[in-house]
Amino acid sequence: MSSAGWDARAYDESFRFVSDHAGDLVALLDPQPGERILDLGCGTGLLAAAIARRGASVVGLDSDAAMIEAARAQFPAADHPGLEFARGDGEALEECSLAGPFDAVFSNAALHWMTRPEAVLRGLRALLRPGGRLVAELGGRGNVAIVEGALRDALEAEGVPREQQPRPWYFPGLAEYAALLERHGFEPRVMTLFDRPTTLEDGEAGMAGWLRMFGHPWLADLPSDLVDAVIERVEAAVRPRLWREDGEGGGRWVADYRRLRVVAVRGGR
Repeated sequence: MSSAGWDARAYDESFRFVSDHAGDLVALLDPQPGERILDLGCGTGLLAAAIARRGASVVGLDSDAAMIEAARAQFPAADHPGLEFARGDGEALEECSLAGPFDAVFSNAALHWMTRPEAVLRGLRALLRPGGRLVAELGGRGNVAIVEGALRDALEAEGVPREQQPRPWYFPGLAEYAALLERHGFEPRVMTLFDRPTTLEDGEAGMAGWLRMFGHPWLADLPSDLVDAVIERVEAAVRPRLWREDGEGGGRWVADYRRLRVVAVRGGR
């Protein structure tokens, strides 16, 4: 991620595990031929394309221009007539000019970046047909808690008080999110909170790469030398718990992911 947005190429090259882990989420969605499905937070379009290959018509929506540009380049409309991509804010879906209704909304590893979940669910309910389904996976309570705690400590040590640090993620618990869904007209059908330790790519450089990509909200406004200092502090703090030696002088970083998986149905008329 750069100051202007996400680095779509680096995302696909080093963080493909985000979509690779979601194959069973697509299966849970079970897209049917002829359905209209919204992929909210589609990134570079890999999962939207996988859904479209099942015969559904898919709109991939993402707030980042670089992601949408990369998705359109990988899956041009001329070759993928059932697949389109648009830029839009999931927290302001009423402003996105999306033609509803949709039969389903799919979202993988995106909803936790939307820190106004009530606005998101209001918008999704308006776009879904009655009986339409929401199938999503997001970071759940305790997700990357070790890394986030080390980030906050490192920033504080470098002179950024905790009260001035950003809070860019929304990681809800089961009861919290179930209540939120029900309050906005959804009936939860399946909800699971589970640990999913996730190996980062690039060996020793993996944690620094993850921090530069996903920890960008903490690092974006810091001078480059301070960014390096914060990353070094975080690596040192989390190494005892998240670094795994391979017995041959190398190893890998394993991030402390926890995921919340949701299937819910829109009620009402």
